[in-house]
Amino acid sequence: MFGINPGEFAVLALVAIIVIGPERLPSYSRQLREWAVRGRQLWQQGKEQIQTEVGDDIDWKALDPRQYDPRRIVREALYEPAKAPEPVKPTVPVPGRAPFDADAT
Repeated sequence: MFGINPGEFAVLALVAIIVIGPERLPSYSRQLREWAVRGRQLWQQGKEQIQTEVGDDIDWKALDPRQYDPRRIVREALYEPAKAPEPVKPTVPVPGRAPFDADAT
């Protein structure tokens, strides 16, 4: 859940038992449970309030603050595809005459 594997959790529980002590551990675990229940209730109330105020058709992508990341904005601006160059009309030399450049000779 929090990136804690069972072995780490067992070590944390053992340290809590040693530091807190067996006589105060039940009251602390009861308080932790109350906080978890209250946090879950607050989360549910928040979800319900957003649901009633905004409705079902929320565009969460438009509300994502990560879209305003300056690094992303600059990256997208720099990597925009370049416009295709306009086609060049080929010059057709006059038949029978060789191309001649008076400035080049």
